Amino acid sequence: DCIEPLGELAAEGRGVIFYDQLGCGRSDKPHDASLWTIQLFLDELDAVRSALRLERIHLFGLSWGGMLAMEYALRRPPGLMSLVLASAPSSMRRWTAEADRLRQLLPAAVQETLVRHERDGSTDSLEYQQAMLVVYERHVCRRKPWPDPVRRSIDQLMANPEVYLTMNGPSEFHVTGTLRDWSVLERLGEIRVPTLVTCGRHDECTPEMSAETAAAIPGAELAVFEESAHFAQAEEPERYRQVVAQFLERVEAMGLLSGPE
Repeated sequence: DCIEPLGELAAEGRGVIFYDQLGCGRSDKPHDASLWTIQLFLDELDAVRSALRLERIHLFGLSWGGMLAMEYALRRPPGLMSLVLASAPSSMRRWTAEADRLRQLLPAAVQETLVRHERDGSTDSLEYQQAMLVVYERHVCRRKPWPDPVRRSIDQLMANPEVYLTMNGPSEFHVTGTLRDWSVLERLGEIRVPTLVTCGRHDECTPEMSAETAAAIPGAELAVFEESAHFAQAEEPERYRQVVAQFLERVEAMGLLSGPE
């Protein structure tokens, strides 16, 4: 739901396809922690492409979706024309280091609450969730009230957090899940498709982190949205669509100039 504003790109004549991953949104939600692996979600992306006969695609991924998109691009699948990596870390250790830096800027009482509950294993408490809301309002979505697509996504996550808890952990700033040591930063030079990296100025996936990712991918572009945090596509939807549309047009123009594959 949170990337729903990008659906308006279809008005320019291109197909825009969203799907809810297994365990999320409106898709089935089996309760089996062993399912939640990167390979499962890569296989799922292939299955979506196959079922819809998507021979040539631009691939957009937000946050974890961008992490998956990097993994996918590194496998060099046929027909991948470009990547848009939105607020997506390429190293979870870098994410954690930046999260620790941002935490130091929070009010002392909020920092104390976060540390105490993480230490005591009580991150499901209301007090911890309220402290995390301070983080979310600074670094996840700064618009008040939250745009409806963002609110719906967060509500769905809270209603069924199994995949998030298994792969990430109890919060954005306390990563204890199976992805805690994940990184493709050292392999980004192998990506060979045009890539646009985006983030918000106030993003938990900080501009510094995003710039590092962009610098590691040959020819990648970086766009920072000054009024946004983690959901720039919903916080500055008009400008975001414009930036993405112009990128896709440049990629397609290059394809036409280079001739048939």
